[in-house]
Amino acid sequence: MTPTEPPALLIDARGHRCPVPTLRLRKALSEHPDAIITLLADDPMAQVDVPHFCQQNGFCLLASDAEDNHRRFVVRL
Repeated sequence: MTPTEPPALLIDARGHRCPVPTLRLRKALSEHPDAIITLLADDPMAQVDVPHFCQQNGFCLLASDAEDNHRRFVVRL
């Protein structure tokens, strides 16, 4: 990581159901506003909840990808 790159955080919320993945994302964004956060979630509702949460709160959803049996979301403030 160079001095100009924001820190990266990983939240593994696999095995947790709504609203836990989004709540963990919200907490991480409030505690680390300069970070790029990767959220792993296997709750099917996360593919709806996380983009909606980002849109409603002004966060930037950088990526949303299906991986094996979970989704990967990359978010920043």
